[in-house]
Amino acid sequence: MAIDPDQQHAEVALGYEVIQSYLKTLDGSPGVYRMLDPDSRVLYVGKARNLKARVSNYARPTGHSPRISRMISMTSSMMFLTTRTETEALLLEQNLIKQLKPKFNVLLRDDKSFPNILVTAGHDYPQIKKHRGAKKEKGAYYGPFASAGAVNRTLNQLQRVFMLRDCSNAMFESRTRPCLQFQIKRCSAPCVGKITPQAYSETVSDAQKFLSGKNADIQAKLAREMSAASEDMEFERAAALRDRIKALTQVQTAQGVNPKGVSEADIIALHLENGQACVQVFFIRANQNWGNHDYYPRVGPDVDAAEALEAFMGQFYDTREPPRQVILSNEIENPDLMSDALGMKAGRKVEILVPQRGEKADLVDGALRNARESLARKMAESATHTRLLKGIAEAFGLEASPQRIEVYDNSHIQGTNAVGGMIVSGPDGFMKNQYRKFNIKGDDITPGDDFGMMKEVLTRRFKRLLKEDPDRAKGMWPDLLLIDGGAGQVSAVREIMAEYGVGDIPMVGVAKGVDRDAGKEEFYRTGQRPFALRHNDPVLYFIQRMRDEAHRFAIGTHRAKRAKAVGATPLDDIAGVGAARKRALLAHFGSAKAVSRANLADLKAVAGVSEALAQKVYDYFQDG
Repeated sequence: MAIDPDQQHAEVALGYEVIQSYLKTLDGSPGVYRMLDPDSRVLYVGKARNLKARVSNYARPTGHSPRISRMISMTSSMMFLTTRTETEALLLEQNLIKQLKPKFNVLLRDDKSFPNILVTAGHDYPQIKKHRGAKKEKGAYYGPFASAGAVNRTLNQLQRVFMLRDCSNAMFESRTRPCLQFQIKRCSAPCVGKITPQAYSETVSDAQKFLSGKNADIQAKLAREMSAASEDMEFERAAALRDRIKALTQVQTAQGVNPKGVSEADIIALHLENGQACVQVFFIRANQNWGNHDYYPRVGPDVDAAEALEAFMGQFYDTREPPRQVILSNEIENPDLMSDALGMKAGRKVEILVPQRGEKADLVDGALRNARESLARKMAESATHTRLLKGIAEAFGLEASPQRIEVYDNSHIQGTNAVGGMIVSGPDGFMKNQYRKFNIKGDDITPGDDFGMMKEVLTRRFKRLLKEDPDRAKGMWPDLLLIDGGAGQVSAVREIMAEYGVGDIPMVGVAKGVDRDAGKEEFYRTGQRPFALRHNDPVLYFIQRMRDEAHRFAIGTHRAKRAKAVGATPLDDIAGVGAARKRALLAHFGSAKAVSRANLADLKAVAGVSEALAQKVYDYFQDG
């Protein structure tokens, strides 16, 4: 509920006196409060066990840190929401912080999901594969892994040891002879009957034990089987088992530090320096180190470790399932409260530890060392990046260093599968969560018309910006546009910008010189002669990197669209035919053309296809 203070002056009141006016309306309930500026932008979101006691702290004119004093001085109103418990307040606080991104809160800027390994279910020969996102597909999930690289390494190890298939069901059904994976001993070729369902099921079980940390059990079992095969003079099978044991030993050696006393935990270490922070998260699952990831949350110069680490944890686990243990480098402000909140999310107990000695303390020390070294590298890169942004401002006559540069490029093959790509660069480098792709939709665009494509992309971009952030207050607007092209592209884009009233945004066209050589780029601006930077100018290299990143992103998006189009069939246009039924129809008939020629009785015979759906498919092709 919003509570407005009495307005005693015609001008907007600010500061601790405004906050004082709320005290008479508050009680000792737990809840969440928001502090807002005169434009109703949220400055800060906080939780409280006792709202009146917490707000009364802000109502004092003195005794605050510089950050809090500045926040109080900008506050013109507050909003409050009471909760039943402080744990609910903590969960609500973190949701609001991620949604509103207040200026004075510690903010986690990277919200990527982590990949898992999935062993599928519902098939005689289960598939093992990488999975990212919601766990909707049936099967056993193992993770999270810190990166796609960590998953790929583990999958390669599993294939070497257990030889499980990684191909799709459609490819599996269509095979008539073993693929290359079988030749290099990475798959047992169940697709052509080189292994029985029972034997394959046993290897799947062994792989799942491996992912659950039962390596010693698997190795002992393989050793017994090898010995038995040797005694029975099955020397070929004994040799194959020997190779699997050898591969498993190599895997265990390559996995690095694998804690014996920690089966399932996240190791979280924080390093603060000069108003910047790095958090290292190591994922320990099944007594194995499944990689690490570094984060650089936004903090202020007077934020302490306890506040920063607690804020990070709340936001980090908002969309992720917490492990049984969370091992920290520092104490947090409310460990019991955080443990209850994480336990409520996980549906089981979650223990929070700050170890002082032993193996867990050694793990924290390793993570802390990584955090310290990562932050040092990041700060050095940021200093260089700051100089480059200043150089761009000088080169293009900007009033200040750009904080958000948007770079655009198109990709197509003779006009087909055309896409536009936008990448974003800022003070911390490429902002990949801000990248956008645009499927070119214009029916009036001639195939291969790069001007028309760029016009469509920029039209859609500015329409969205004007709708979502008309006041340019949310940091979504660019300070500089870089367009791949010369005078013609610049002129086309300038028309769009003038039409939408955003002609004040600086825009530069980047075109290769007469020899189309990197290093001879020319820069085009409206109403000015084209110019070039000197060949060895660091700013030129920086612009080249941004342009190349935009080109890479656009090409990748185009290839993905083209690949999807290659795999498209008329079945995609039939309502009710999803991926599973499409696979079933293609596996049964062999091709979409064969499906189109099938009679109604044959369609009804396909597993998973109801009579109603069979009729719908039949009618679709008959009408077509």
